[in-house]
Amino acid sequence: MKLHRVPARTGLLWVQLGLRTFLRQPLAMTGLFLMFIMGVSVLAMVPVLGAPLALALLPAATLGLMAATKEADRGRFPMPTILASAFQAGRERVRAMLLLGGLYALGSIVVITLATLLSGPAPETAIESAEALLNEPAVVRNLAWQAVLYTPLGLLFWHAPALVHWHGIHPVKSLFFSFVACWTNKGALLVFMLGWLAVFFGVSLVLVLLASLLGGSSAMQVLVFPAASLVSAAFFTSLYFTFRDSFQTDEGEPPA
Repeated sequence: MKLHRVPARTGLLWVQLGLRTFLRQPLAMTGLFLMFIMGVSVLAMVPVLGAPLALALLPAATLGLMAATKEADRGRFPMPTILASAFQAGRERVRAMLLLGGLYALGSIVVITLATLLSGPAPETAIESAEALLNEPAVVRNLAWQAVLYTPLGLLFWHAPALVHWHGIHPVKSLFFSFVACWTNKGALLVFMLGWLAVFFGVSLVLVLLASLLGGSSAMQVLVFPAASLVSAAFFTSLYFTFRDSFQTDEGEPPA
């Protein structure tokens, strides 16, 4: 296996492939995404250990969605059990994925801690609404620092779950290869992210127009969750293609 350099315009192709594959199996991919979100959210509510465990399972859950995309791309219906693909590949791969998850949880905790330290003291009084929360300078600074600090962490883990699961690469090495692949294809990844920003913006604009026709803010509250779920599921569907086209096997073909 070796790195495959792609032109920047491939980023738009990844967006198109994600949307096309999602539309082949919209109910399955949306259902799997919601199962993933609900599972992580419920686990995060467990006192003390819940949040770190939820973070540790994110790489495995992301791999499950990528495996589902692979099935949908081949014209097959992805079953719910595919979300557990990371834990169905033998004891050695399971241990490697758990180690990768532990590294991700540790990295996330470091990012959150650093962002909290760099953003200054939190508001002393309780904040009751999201709008008031975003008006707090310390909260805005914290979110900005998290966005900045999560970027290198995201690049390290972007391809890592797939490299561990499908190619048996050691978790630490997978982080290195993931970062190098992302940096090599940074143009395509930038176009990919801009493409999805355009999709999110377009959907948001449609929601505003629909809400204005159907009853304003009350209609918006009804429409936001299903629309956000569909677009988010489509985004996660597209992640598989960023991996598939960033690496080649020894025979010169992208990994299946």
